[in-house]
Amino acid sequence: MFPIVALDIETTGLDAKKDAVIEIGALRFNQNRIEDEWTTLIYPGRPIPQYITQLTGINNDMVHSAPIIEDVIPDLLQFIGKAPLLGHNVKFDLDFLNPYGVGDINEAVDTYDLASVLLPMASRYNLGALGYQLGIPLPARHRALEDARLTSAIFTQLFRKALELPIHILAEIVRLGEGIEWGGAWIFQQALRQRTREPIPARREEHDLYGPLFEQPYLPEDTPRLKSVEEPTPIDIDQAVSFVEYGGAYSHHFENFEYRPEQAEMLRNVALAFNHSSHLMVEAGTGVGKSIAYLVPAALWALQNNTRVVITTNTINLQDQLINKDIPALQEILSEELHATVLKGRNNYLCPRKLNALRRRRPETADEIRVLAKVLVWLQETATGDRQEINLRGFGEQEVWRGISAEDEGCTTETCVRRMGGMCSFHQVHEAAHRAHLLVVNHALLLADVATGNRILPEYDYLIIDEAHHLEEATTQALSFELTQRDVDYMLHELGGTSSGRLGRLLHLTRNILRLDDQAKLNQVVERATDLAFRFQHQVRQFFYTFNEFLFEQREGREISQYGHQERIIPATRSQPAWLDIETSWEAAQNTLALLLGLMEDIAHVITELTELGVEEIEDLYGNFTNLYRRLYELHQNLNTFVFTPEEDYVYWVEINPSGQTISLHAAPLFIGSLMERHLWHKKQSIILTSATLSTAGEFDYLRGRLSAHDVNELLLGSPFDYENAALVYIVDDIAEPSDRHGHQRAVERGLIDLCQATGGRTLALFTSYNQLKQTSRKITPLLAEHDIMVYEQGEGASPHSLLEDFRTTDRAVLLGTRAFWEGVDVPGEALSVLVIVKLPFDVPSDPMVAARSETFESPFSQYAIPEAILRFRQGFGRLIRTQYDRGVVAIFDKRVLTKKYGQVFLDSLPQCTFQHGPLSQLPVVTTQWLNI
Repeated sequence: MFPIVALDIETTGLDAKKDAVIEIGALRFNQNRIEDEWTTLIYPGRPIPQYITQLTGINNDMVHSAPIIEDVIPDLLQFIGKAPLLGHNVKFDLDFLNPYGVGDINEAVDTYDLASVLLPMASRYNLGALGYQLGIPLPARHRALEDARLTSAIFTQLFRKALELPIHILAEIVRLGEGIEWGGAWIFQQALRQRTREPIPARREEHDLYGPLFEQPYLPEDTPRLKSVEEPTPIDIDQAVSFVEYGGAYSHHFENFEYRPEQAEMLRNVALAFNHSSHLMVEAGTGVGKSIAYLVPAALWALQNNTRVVITTNTINLQDQLINKDIPALQEILSEELHATVLKGRNNYLCPRKLNALRRRRPETADEIRVLAKVLVWLQETATGDRQEINLRGFGEQEVWRGISAEDEGCTTETCVRRMGGMCSFHQVHEAAHRAHLLVVNHALLLADVATGNRILPEYDYLIIDEAHHLEEATTQALSFELTQRDVDYMLHELGGTSSGRLGRLLHLTRNILRLDDQAKLNQVVERATDLAFRFQHQVRQFFYTFNEFLFEQREGREISQYGHQERIIPATRSQPAWLDIETSWEAAQNTLALLLGLMEDIAHVITELTELGVEEIEDLYGNFTNLYRRLYELHQNLNTFVFTPEEDYVYWVEINPSGQTISLHAAPLFIGSLMERHLWHKKQSIILTSATLSTAGEFDYLRGRLSAHDVNELLLGSPFDYENAALVYIVDDIAEPSDRHGHQRAVERGLIDLCQATGGRTLALFTSYNQLKQTSRKITPLLAEHDIMVYEQGEGASPHSLLEDFRTTDRAVLLGTRAFWEGVDVPGEALSVLVIVKLPFDVPSDPMVAARSETFESPFSQYAIPEAILRFRQGFGRLIRTQYDRGVVAIFDKRVLTKKYGQVFLDSLPQCTFQHGPLSQLPVVTTQWLNI
């Protein structure tokens, strides 16, 4: 298969139609040996943007005397010859070089696609992250030849992984990818060719492809199902508290366990709440160990009453901590067998039956073959089939996953066992949930259960809500609605027509089953449905176009800002003449959709009758078809409400992204308190809400009001940490206020550069604006790189978790984050010694949800904006001191905490730290002194 030419380019920007190449690097290699290298700078015929110079180190002077691209292309083509062209996201390079004939006769091989398949559980696929993960000692420098070298090294390791795949998996990927252009096709063909002497086993039993997925049930099969009890036995309070006291069960089992009075007090109050069937809000500061404080009474209650306690969290990290660390530790201590499991939404689990259906019909797109190949590789490692383990990129891959997930509620345990020879992971965990004393879920699933009339979770009467400060937001998201033109297009593409999609598949499957006259009738119905779907798609496009015109009129012809455009839909909006055009446009579309849904019901009836024949593919089609019907029906209902009959307790708005290409419609509940009262406070025996941040200014009033928690007891516990000696809060008092954007930005950049050089990194900077984060990153990255300090920034294609891992394992590093990093960050020790809060985290007043909720208060700023900002501010502050041994500095780059009346409330919300204010220039000195650097 060799030689291969690895290729990389640097450009003035990302748009191949507008930007130009400034450097090309290529190397020819054969197996592990580099044969030759070729590189040149290119004169782009336009200035190089400053941020590109900061990123690459290439400036205008360097390319001033360089050749133009037309002059170097002949040499490049000669160097490449007929060899396959390898690149990382190679399409980007070829989009710039194809107009000059580069790649016309060459196979294109993409290490991005290869890594996506062969490293399915990797958190990041950018060049530098892959090099680091594979242990390749070459940096990603944003210089063409250096990055081409790294690309070739990554390719070599990935090819070895391809050769190590089980031969039947390798053959399956090649077979299923035939006829589809995707970046991994050629390399898997070559890998299979190198192993041609190995016998490829006959078509395997389908469940043999799924590795350990069916091997072990989540709980022993003889574990009994649990149920609620009418007269529960109270917990022995003193016995429960003794678990965490001096000489108690935890200190006997765990050598380093420390007694914390706050933890014992919380445990006592949780146990009392269970005993007295009362509700409780507990704020427990960092270091209290609140998970143990509620797990002990929850476990004792569940065991002695043979019932379950549901524990809900907002983040996956806390779920993992509970199920992999805290609950196993408790299981070691208890004399009785405590069963626990995590339950997630159906679409988080792979459905092997649906995966087989995709294999049988064969992938049709690059996204489908990439996801299918990735899943086949992943299945050799996973025992859970949990989507959280696998990295899916972008909208296309997410939609493919949905098609092979367990989302179809019509799928039963019996179907799994009959078709697959075993119970799939979703049905295993669902069955385990009925037998678990402690059931761990997330807020979204909890609220989905509430919204569907308790059809998702097993019956429960006792509930613990951790990270409870997120409950309102999670509920709002769970009950919200969002729609784009792309969503509609994808659903209609899935429906297809006479020769494609679900409808085309139905005609293909029934061709040899139905009588000729029945087949002819079905053909007519499908043709009619195809025509209606085509008409509806055209009408929906017209509907979104009408909305675009409406938005243009609302902003009075002004250009869309860099933040995009949002327009809240209020009664006054609906009274405008232009709104009539929207109503007229949707009325035409919804009439067509109503006819289409009627035909889909008729088709579903036909498929139902055909399922009695026992043809597996028809059974699969029925589940997919009814699921699609449900989604189109919900679209019909939601858009009718949005346009014609808005609900008083909902907020409606429309957004257009900064590029002006995507319009999205949104609806979300204004207030969730009544929902909480109706479905939780009044229905459950005992609910415990806990978090490190439930109060503002020492009071629970704000969240109590938001959640309608009127008759809920409260407990406020501080932290056992010595913050006064551990944390210095330094407030910069000579910095421009955020309203002076340019002045504030210059000070932030200068302050971060000087501070990080003095500390050698070890810094997390929290922003409220992603644009400000990007601007800051561009400025400080090259300057800190000169001091060997790495800058990690949110939004570079990596998940927050992977960025944290990179930051944690890099000696000299700075991490720039926005909202996702204001909480959930847990980096104990010296790796995180400095926390910078760039601005007070106020919500954007013009945000539709913020604006609508503000209107419900007499004094919106003091009653709503400030409490919300304080909760987030306290969460941000909590990222620094994670253990009793930590020591660090919190630098506040927003002097409004000194100059505004409300500023002191923010400072008073923090623990008793050491406070100091002074000029920006003194921050590095003060910081190094505090940290003893």
